[in-house]
Amino acid sequence: MGTAPVRDALEASAVEEAAGIIRRGGLVAFPTETVYGLGADACNPEAVARIFEAKARPTFDPLIVHISDPAVASQYGDFSHPLAPELISRFWPGPLTLVVNKTERIPSIVTAGLDTVAIRNPAHPVALSLIRESRCAIAAPSANLFGRVSPTDAPHVAEQLADRVDLILDGGACSVGIESTILDLTGSKPTILRAGGVPPEALEPFTGPLAWSTSEPARPLAPGQLPRHYGTLTPLQILPENLLSRRGSGIERVGLLCFTSPKDSTGFVAVEVLSDSGDLREAAVRLFAALRRLDSLGLDRLVATPVPEQGLGIAIMDRLRRCATLDSDIPAAYE
Repeated sequence: MGTAPVRDALEASAVEEAAGIIRRGGLVAFPTETVYGLGADACNPEAVARIFEAKARPTFDPLIVHISDPAVASQYGDFSHPLAPELISRFWPGPLTLVVNKTERIPSIVTAGLDTVAIRNPAHPVALSLIRESRCAIAAPSANLFGRVSPTDAPHVAEQLADRVDLILDGGACSVGIESTILDLTGSKPTILRAGGVPPEALEPFTGPLAWSTSEPARPLAPGQLPRHYGTLTPLQILPENLLSRRGSGIERVGLLCFTSPKDSTGFVAVEVLSDSGDLREAAVRLFAALRRLDSLGLDRLVATPVPEQGLGIAIMDRLRRCATLDSDIPAAYE
């Protein structure tokens, strides 16, 4: 395929070119407010198959379908749930994905054979323009190799997929920085399948108390449910700051990822601070880029300190736990 061109999304013809690629069954990496997506025509099974091939993604892991207008949502899923209209009105466009029963328009490869489909309306002008110009819904997981750290700018995409896609649309850095919250409306109670860009406390005034998917299904119901995901190549361990002395022997080269500036970073080769002010939104935006920078240094291991598990901190900790490959010494108070 060769190296994919990177087009500035603000160029007059860039989105039009990208939409033509989508209509012809090709692959386009494009920005959303959450992370960059790897998109194909959601109703073209052959095009969707190319997504799985490009990412080396197992076909049992379903994809999210992106639409440009809530008015067309019923073409792809059953939104008859009584909560659906209010959730769509309040949170679309935005980082909320709703899981509903699918219609026949969605091929089974998109949903990994499930009868349900995950649908969202992204809040990014480039994504919305691309979907409109393509004249179809776009199936899109994150634009990276499967299981690796998600991309939040175009260079991140090019690092891993430049020779596997047809075009990369550069829309700058993502404003949210972590994937969408996935809410399942098909059961007896609304259930969060993946924590993400909409905190649960923002949803519960409209949904009531939410259930959480607590088990790791052998067959995922939504993206991001596998135990190992969002992974760095460098082994990562989560440790509270008061236990950082357990980071290992003095001959190890260790990097530190912390929520706010550490009291003592002695002995760490590199330090990434997610938010000097302790702002969870800022931390979410910086998370994946910080992990990538640490991972690029060829260190022996990475250590991450926990963030408060409230608001977007729930999603941040979900990503860190799925990234972690080493046993973590987190006392019960941190669980």
